[in-house]
Amino acid sequence: MSKLVKTSEQQTSNMMEKLPQEIILGILSRLPPTSLLQSMLVCRAWRRLIRDPLLVATHFSHMADKDGPNFIFQSNRPSSSYQLFFIDFSDFHSQGKVMFKKLPDLMSIYLVDSCNGLLCMRDARWIHICNPFTRVYLQLPKLVNYPAQVGHIAFGFHQTTKQYKVIQVAYLRQLVLLGGRIDVATSTLVQSQVHVLTIGDPSWRHIGTLPYDLTRPMPKALVNGRLHWLSKPNNDTTASILISFDLETEQFQEVAKPDCCGSNRCFHHLMVLRSFLSAGAYHDNDELEVWVMKEYGIKESWIKEFTIGNHLPPTLQQNDLLHFNMAKARFPNSSVRVLCILRNDEILLEYLNRVVVVFDPRHGTFKELTFDAMPHRYKIVVHVGSLNWIHIPVC
Repeated sequence: MSKLVKTSEQQTSNMMEKLPQEIILGILSRLPPTSLLQSMLVCRAWRRLIRDPLLVATHFSHMADKDGPNFIFQSNRPSSSYQLFFIDFSDFHSQGKVMFKKLPDLMSIYLVDSCNGLLCMRDARWIHICNPFTRVYLQLPKLVNYPAQVGHIAFGFHQTTKQYKVIQVAYLRQLVLLGGRIDVATSTLVQSQVHVLTIGDPSWRHIGTLPYDLTRPMPKALVNGRLHWLSKPNNDTTASILISFDLETEQFQEVAKPDCCGSNRCFHHLMVLRSFLSAGAYHDNDELEVWVMKEYGIKESWIKEFTIGNHLPPTLQQNDLLHFNMAKARFPNSSVRVLCILRNDEILLEYLNRVVVVFDPRHGTFKELTFDAMPHRYKIVVHVGSLNWIHIPVC
């Protein structure tokens, strides 16, 4: 680890000499990233100090352990240039306040995922890794795309190898001739191809095929250095398969689910709750059950942590209500998603990418959250606001 830089400017130098390094670290590492970035404008000495890897790593550790979670919202409308927003729940438990901040324009590209304060974003041609606060970004080597390709992109970090990796699972559809022109068949997937890029390497690596369907966009969960998804074996069942990808060994495998998950109670979305692999499950009475794997890899350690009753947010507009009812009729999991558990044990929920709701399990009550300039439809990911970058070790 590096040592904090010593300044040459007289005033800054005098101030720094009066304070031990531990005190400087303790103060600066607890400031929000926006304040640190503003401090970089004071002088060159402050700019060097705030860029120091030791401070950045310590700051990231403190931000990850804050009292409340942070999120990145992105408007799903191209007309808004895919605007990013930052939401901070740090003061929600103590003051009932939530900070909602519009971030500076970065690039008009789509948000894929977040890991260690970094965003994975893409457009039709490129994939980028960026920090939305520092606006530092890296354009990844291009992976050849095909006109009949659909697939899934994921971004993760392995604590042991200290490597960031991007995984792309591509499914090729059969091309057909329609009306004298080549079109894409809408049914059968021909095959899958899995490619991996270790950030810093010059090119992608092809590691084989995947016998699972990841064509439906759904959130992944990163636990124990493994990315996790839910997959359906075919279109005739609602039962899901839980699969993982080890970021160190680059191997896929199935993860055991509890015996109670039969045909009428299936996992339909994954999340990480207090560092544990967790999943939401519906069954016939429309209640959402949240299951947690207390010991990773141990099937018997799955427990039902809590149950969330049926709720329809009243602020859904009439066209959203129709969409909500249609989604529930087809498959209930597409309507409600668990985002996280707050420090006061309340649960943050998302409805149809449109409404954020706080659920109090002690009283069974729901409270909707609204923010100024909140987009009508959005994507939301858990995010640690920091100055982190890919070459800085994560504690």
